[in-house]
Amino acid sequence: MNLEEIHKLLRKIDYRLIKLLDERMELLLKLTRLQQENQAASDVNGFQDAEKYSQGLIRPEFYRRLYREILTESKKLLDRDFKLIAFQGEHGAYSEVAARVWDESLIPIPCTEFTEIFEEVEAGVFDYGIVPVENNTGGQVNQVNQLVLGTSLHVIGAVELHIHHCLLAPKGTDYRELHSVYSHTQALEQCRQFLARNKLQPVPYYDTAGAARMIAENTPPSAAAIASKLAAELYNLEIIKENIEDFPHNITRFLIFARQPRNEPGEKCSIVFSTEHKAGTLFRVLEVFARRGINLTRIESMPNLRGSFAFFLDFEGDQNDRPVKEALQEVQKLTTDFRMLGCYNEKRGQ
Repeated sequence: MNLEEIHKLLRKIDYRLIKLLDERMELLLKLTRLQQENQAASDVNGFQDAEKYSQGLIRPEFYRRLYREILTESKKLLDRDFKLIAFQGEHGAYSEVAARVWDESLIPIPCTEFTEIFEEVEAGVFDYGIVPVENNTGGQVNQVNQLVLGTSLHVIGAVELHIHHCLLAPKGTDYRELHSVYSHTQALEQCRQFLARNKLQPVPYYDTAGAARMIAENTPPSAAAIASKLAAELYNLEIIKENIEDFPHNITRFLIFARQPRNEPGEKCSIVFSTEHKAGTLFRVLEVFARRGINLTRIESMPNLRGSFAFFLDFEGDQNDRPVKEALQEVQKLTTDFRMLGCYNEKRGQ
């Protein structure tokens, strides 16, 4: 092993130490919300066996001093009473990018599954949850919309995010030596022409940001990842090329959910409903909005658990505006399982 290889390994270990401390703080925030332990920040069990596991290179007092510092920072973190927003995927996912567009003051916490987001926001573990509901090239996210049908949460915000994919690799990588690219199947498909032009082999991975993290930690030879610019920053990767998506207007829309509805006036509303199996029923619902000049921005349908179809409708306006209020009153008479998901403002991110 030469000097350069040793320096690279040292930087990688330092990076992992920082990431592990971040992960510990996130788990502490979650543990405190779960209220499984009243004094989570003062848990002193972690380093009691430091001498047992240490190879003897570092004095035990150093471990104890280090852990005391970690506990001090943990208590300071809890005293700040941060608001938590859950997203699906690894740090650096586009959902986290959207969460930062919506409110930079929130602490984004990753979840493995979409179901975890809805369940833990409902349980009060997280203050908010952010999920993708549709993409202008890939269509609606069926799994998320199915979960929306069964949740009691309210939509309190939305983000339209322009998705810009980046080709990422460890710093110092010679791009001419790249042969394979890891990413989520949807991202690989959205960059298909770029990959073909550059003779790069796509390799499906469970998550875009997860692929970036894997490249940073494992550094497989001649490999890169497709992920966000945020992922490059978080995992200390070099951006070989930006905006490699085949279609420049690649937009994903995200909804933000919370336990309580938004109290302030909004610019957009979301509803969901079903209709009877009669010809023209949906047309009559849409006509209600048309007669009052209310602009519909989303119309989606999907099967519900009752064997019929649920319709998702988004439209411009506030629920307290007279035309909107009158339209909603009339629509409720024409539909079944009607539910107001929320009235909110929408932000846009580049």
